[in-house]
Amino acid sequence: MCGIIGYIGYQNAADILLAGLSNLEYRGYDSAGISVMTNGCIQTIKSKGRLKCLADKIESYGKPQGACGIGHTRWATHGEPSDINSHPHYTDNVSIVHNGIIENYLELRKELSEKGYTFTTQTDTESVAKLLDCLYNGDPVQTLASAIQKIDGSYALGVLFKDHPDTIYAIRKDSPLLIALGENENFIASDMPAVLQYTKRYILLEQNEIAVVKQSSVSVFTSEGVPVIKEVHTANWDISKAQKDGFDTFMLKEIFEQPRALHDTISPRIKTGIPTFENDGIPADYFSKFNRIKIVACGTAMHAGMIGKNIIEQLARIPVEVDLASEFRYRNPILYPDDLVIVISQSGETADSLAALRLAKSQGIATLGVVNVTGSSISRETDHCIYTYAGPEIAVASTKAYSVQMAVMYLLAIHLAFIKQTVTAVQAKNLTSSLVTAAQLTRQMLTLDEAMEERAKDYVNAHSLFFIGRGLDYCMSLEGSLKLKEISYIHCEAYAAGELKHGTISLITELTPVVALATQEALIAKMISNIKEVHARGGSVFMLAKDGMPVDTSCCDHVATIPPVEDLFTPILTVIPLQLLAYHTSLLKGCDVDKPRNLAKSVTVE
Repeated sequence: MCGIIGYIGYQNAADILLAGLSNLEYRGYDSAGISVMTNGCIQTIKSKGRLKCLADKIESYGKPQGACGIGHTRWATHGEPSDINSHPHYTDNVSIVHNGIIENYLELRKELSEKGYTFTTQTDTESVAKLLDCLYNGDPVQTLASAIQKIDGSYALGVLFKDHPDTIYAIRKDSPLLIALGENENFIASDMPAVLQYTKRYILLEQNEIAVVKQSSVSVFTSEGVPVIKEVHTANWDISKAQKDGFDTFMLKEIFEQPRALHDTISPRIKTGIPTFENDGIPADYFSKFNRIKIVACGTAMHAGMIGKNIIEQLARIPVEVDLASEFRYRNPILYPDDLVIVISQSGETADSLAALRLAKSQGIATLGVVNVTGSSISRETDHCIYTYAGPEIAVASTKAYSVQMAVMYLLAIHLAFIKQTVTAVQAKNLTSSLVTAAQLTRQMLTLDEAMEERAKDYVNAHSLFFIGRGLDYCMSLEGSLKLKEISYIHCEAYAAGELKHGTISLITELTPVVALATQEALIAKMISNIKEVHARGGSVFMLAKDGMPVDTSCCDHVATIPPVEDLFTPILTVIPLQLLAYHTSLLKGCDVDKPRNLAKSVTVE
C-alpha cells in the first residue's frame, strides 16, 4: 500500500524526497511526511492529506537542510488519517517509515509500556520505532536483526539512526522495497518510478535482508549479519513512461497505451504462428503434465482470470477454477499433484495472492506467475513467470495491466489447446491470428472516447447502475462495474443476464440505467430477451453490441458497437469503451480519477 522513499547523496534530501513521493502517491495519499538528517539531529515534518499539504507545511516551517532522509506517503490501515498518525514515526534516536502491517503491535506496545515508553498514535508503526529505540546498542544492523525477531507481520522499513547521520538502513519482509544505485548518491524506494529520473540501476532485497545505504556504497547483510552479494538490475523503461505525456490523467494515458501494451505482450510470444513461452524460460512440454488449473487473483486481476477460465476450458478442455486470493488459503483448497496454480497480479506484491502462492508451494504444487513488475515477490517465488509488458501503470484503477493479463490468458489457452491436441496446428494458427487482429483493432476502439463521454452524462447523477451480460460478456460486466464504482463512487453491480428473473430484476425501476453487453453471437437471442425484460420495466438501456450482428435495438436507448471479431475475442475490444465510460463519468462528477478515495495501487497488506 504505502510508498517509501529514501535518499543519501550530495543534493538537498527534502527536494528529492518530495519529488519521489509525487511519483509514489498512487500507493496511498491519506498523509505524507519526511525526516531529514540536519546538523546532527533528525528533523521530521508530516501532514494529513495529499502531498501538497506536506509541501505547503515544509514551505511554512522552512525546508530541512541535509543530504540524507526518508519519506512516506500513507494509505491508512491502523489509525485514521491525521498529522499524528502520519509517517515517519520517531523517537529522539530513530526515525522510520513503514509499509505493511505489524500484527503483534498491541503486544509490543504492552511490553514497551512496561519499560516506560508512552504511545501517542493509533498506528502499528509507532511500536516498531520505539522497539528499535529500546533495542538500540549502537549497532543499527544488530538492532534491526534483534527487532525482526520480535515482530510479526509484513514490513518494508526505511530507518534513520541519529548516531549514523550518513546512512539509511532498510529491511523488508513481504512488502516491496528496492535499493536504487546512483552516481555518488543512492536511494531506497517502494517502486522504481520514485527514482527513475536519477537512475535505472537497482538491487532487490530478499526476505529480512538488511541494507546499509551510504552515499557511495551499499552493503547488504542477512539477519544473521552475513554479507550478501547482490545482482544489479536495470529498469527497462524510463521516466517518460511514468509521466502523463500530454494526457490530463494517468488513467486516460494508460487506456490509450493499450494497443502498444498488447502488441508488446503478444508479439514476442508467437513463433511460427503459434504461442510459445520459450523466451519466458518455460520448457516446451511444461504445460502438458497438468490436468487441472487454479487461477488465484484479486480484483481486476481476478476478472482476467475469469476470462482465462472461459477460454482455457473452451479451447483446451482443461477444468479451471478461479479463486479470490483472499479466500483461497482460508478454505483449505483441494490440490492435486497434477494441478497448476496460476497467480495473476499487476504489482507482483499483492499480499493475498502472495500468501495463496506460498500455500500452493508448501504443498508441492506447480505455480506460474502472471505479473507486470520484473523482480517482484510473486515473479521470484513462482516456479515460472510470464511478464506482461504493460510498462508502469500509475493510475489506481487498472486498465492496460488488465488487458495484457487477458492477452496472456489467450496465449496460454491457445498454447494449452495445441499441446493437449484439442486443436490442430492450423486451428491454433487461426486462433493466434484472430488474437493479433483483435489486439490491433483496439486502436479503433479508442475512437469511442467522445461517444463514451456523451454516455457518461447520463450517469453522473445516477444512484445505482447495472451491468448485464452472458458468457464472456458477463465476465466483462464484472470488470465494467468495478471500474465505474471504484473511480466514480456510483453504486453499480454486474449480473449474469439469465439470472435477472431469479430475483435481481426487482431492482429495475423507471429509468434505472443498465449497460447491456451483447457481443456473443451464440447467445444473442437469449440476451436480447433479457434486455427486453429490463426495458419493459422502464430501465434505460445502453447496449454494447458487435457490428454486423442481427440485433433488435428497439429495446435500447443507445447503442455502440465493436468491430466484428469472433465471439471468443470480444473482451479484448469491449473493455476499452467500458473503461472510457467509467473514466468520463468520474471526471464529470469531479472525482480524482487517478487516486480514488480509500484505494491504493498495490495492495501489500491483507
